[in-house]
Amino acid sequence: VQLQASGGGLVQAGGSLRLSCAASRRTFSSSDMGWFRQGPGKEREFVAAIRWSAGITYYADSVKGRFTISRDNAKNTVYLQMNSLKPEDTAVYYCAAATRVTGRDILLPDMYDHWGQGTLVTVSS
Repeated sequence: VQLQASGGGLVQAGGSLRLSCAASRRTFSSSDMGWFRQGPGKEREFVAAIRWSAGITYYADSVKGRFTISRDNAKNTVYLQMNSLKPEDTAVYYCAAATRVTGRDILLPDMYDHWGQGTLVTVSS
């Protein structure tokens, strides 16, 4: 099982970044995918998720309208496009895969089976 997140970096407030998470085919197929983040001194929190079928998406209120999650099943990759970034978006961002999750449980980190190593996003003011 492999999840490899990339695309983090340093950006000024108002800027954009796109995170990518490449998964092994076995992990990606039929898996719901999520992005979580953990800021300094904070607990890990839900950011966005996308269902493996139909592409239904979910967003945290704090990122709704600014972030977009998408997936390319042919490339076994999930993306997080982050626009209008704010200093409070600074965190380590993790991608995760869930194989058996229903309803709003997709927002819960404990429901995810596999995690990537994280990529740091720093937003300067």
